[in-house]
Amino acid sequence: MKLHRKDLLKVFCLFAVLMGFSQMTFAQILKNNKVTSPDGKIVLEVGLDKSKIYYKVSKEGKSILNPSFLGFDLKDGSLKDNLSVKNITHSKFDETWKQPWGEEIEVRNHYNEMKVLVKDNSKLSREFIIDFKVYDDGFGFRYEFPKQKNLNEFVIMDELTEFNFPEDHKTWSIPYNTEFYEGLFKSNPISKIDTVATPLTMETRSGLFLTIHQANLTDYASMNLAKVGNSTKLKSYLTPWATGEKMFAKAPFNTPWRTMIIANSAGDLMISRLMLNLNEPNKLGDVSWIKPGRYIGIWWAIHMEKYTWKAGPKHGANTENVLRYIDFAAKHKFSGVLVEGWNKGWEDWKDFKFTEPYPDFDIKKITDYAKSKNVTLIGHHETAGNTVNYENQMSDAFAYYKKFGVDVVKTGYVGGKLDGKQPHSSQYGVRHYRKVIEEAAKHKIMIDNHEPVMPTGLQRTLPNLMTQEGVRGQEWDAWSKDGGNPPEHTTIIPFTRGLAGPIDFTPGTFNFTNPVLPNTKVHTTLAKQLALSVIIYSPLQMASDMIENYENNPAFEFITSCPTDWSKTVVPDAKIGEFVTIARRDKATDNWFLGSITNKDARTVKLDLKFLDPNKKYKAKIFRDGKGADYETNPYPIIIEEKEVDSKTILSVDLARSGGVAMILTKL
Repeated sequence: MKLHRKDLLKVFCLFAVLMGFSQMTFAQILKNNKVTSPDGKIVLEVGLDKSKIYYKVSKEGKSILNPSFLGFDLKDGSLKDNLSVKNITHSKFDETWKQPWGEEIEVRNHYNEMKVLVKDNSKLSREFIIDFKVYDDGFGFRYEFPKQKNLNEFVIMDELTEFNFPEDHKTWSIPYNTEFYEGLFKSNPISKIDTVATPLTMETRSGLFLTIHQANLTDYASMNLAKVGNSTKLKSYLTPWATGEKMFAKAPFNTPWRTMIIANSAGDLMISRLMLNLNEPNKLGDVSWIKPGRYIGIWWAIHMEKYTWKAGPKHGANTENVLRYIDFAAKHKFSGVLVEGWNKGWEDWKDFKFTEPYPDFDIKKITDYAKSKNVTLIGHHETAGNTVNYENQMSDAFAYYKKFGVDVVKTGYVGGKLDGKQPHSSQYGVRHYRKVIEEAAKHKIMIDNHEPVMPTGLQRTLPNLMTQEGVRGQEWDAWSKDGGNPPEHTTIIPFTRGLAGPIDFTPGTFNFTNPVLPNTKVHTTLAKQLALSVIIYSPLQMASDMIENYENNPAFEFITSCPTDWSKTVVPDAKIGEFVTIARRDKATDNWFLGSITNKDARTVKLDLKFLDPNKKYKAKIFRDGKGADYETNPYPIIIEEKEVDSKTILSVDLARSGGVAMILTKL
């Protein structure tokens, strides 16, 4: 008699029971346990090792991740061992969807999917699903908890997701507890990092670039990454509540997606739309009221102590001063004027009143005048991290602004923990920020969120979430006692924080003298400030400087001409921490805008314009570092020149130390 493998396994198990080894664990043989990217280059496989479930990933036969375990510790048990796989299903998906605003118009969402139904063999007999989606440029997976008899409301004490790397890759990261994520990204091998925030970007010895992050962070704690011992293995670390729990959940429930971009170049990291694709489609319906734009504000003058936020003799948010800024915005076709310090509460930095202006701020006069000039007042809600106070007033606050035609609001949470106890990136914080975005949408108001939780692509689902801070922005060049942002900072953040979504960095400073802190300043040339309008993406972008510093400066033309909404983005060349060149095509015209920047080292860049339409001529207006330009000694020299170019043109441009070049390419 010929026995099949299943029959042999049954006989062996019976023999083990008879011999008194009933507690032995046997490996489960899984079928259909692999899923590949649509192009077949990336392979993701699941398996069981001593009843613990793992996944591993390779690209073109080379390991990206060694076996990496998955699971949870719950308050009433665990879902990490004594597991078996009950079922595996496969599917495919391919669509192209359009963005209302973004770095390009269309996004292709093309993946192969594998869903793994996992059973816990303990007495509670719980089940969960691991959903894997593999793209040509990476993968994402999440855990799904169906409603079931022994899993209703539950508490997650730890998520055990691992990323087990075969080599000690070079990384760029900031510590997970960096306040508001406003830190300088440092480069270290995996073995030398501690617990870091995502996105975490890596470069392998073979030349691949990897970025771990998350998508669709909804009613969950933000994922950070902790190194396991002295290894090159990383494990998720969820930001806890003040009481120590990581997550309170109720089935049915899905976690956010854990994502990894796998790219052949640094530039390819920037054009991945994996994170956006793993968010839900637009749920707001008609979004014609959502409009990108470029604006100015009284903000930099406050940092320079020309004005104050609070009421008094130097109060910046006074009617006469705001009207002056509106006139400037109208003259130079800016869409709005941001005004901070307009409402009561700045004097004690505590109980902000979001419907009570200071007496010298006539909101009706200001908004009526702005409307007559085709300019909008951009509102501001600073909360000092007091979410309870804000939520109690939020609906009325948005309705108040809407009554006066204000359709963009910058929110702020400067202060330690939320309400003095909860971390910004905890489940508590995630819930609060979502409430704000959804409430704003009810009033057709766009949001610029400062001191946020790290973005995860929610702008696809809620397109009124336009931009966020969560970065060490240009304001640090005004008041930071460490001297300001170093030259390499802006050559790193496009490949780290920038991969999480739009950044409200506020480039555009033209005056490099700081009367308040003479040793603190913007560490760039003027030409690099122009280029940053292209390099750092935000659909709402502020020209940071005081309006007096823009008057009669020919370089200002680039700021006023540069759009904030694009039909296409390309990254011709880049090396993280050294230089980056980005070109973007305006959505409203056929014009291209290019920016190229360098770190503290001067260099010559070759600008290959092959992205231009073939057989077409363009006028290139070039703004580049002038003779003697140097970020430390003389940041101002700039040369503005015009050339005729086409798709076969390669321009050689000299960049000063921490310098740059910006270019307008107009089709002839």
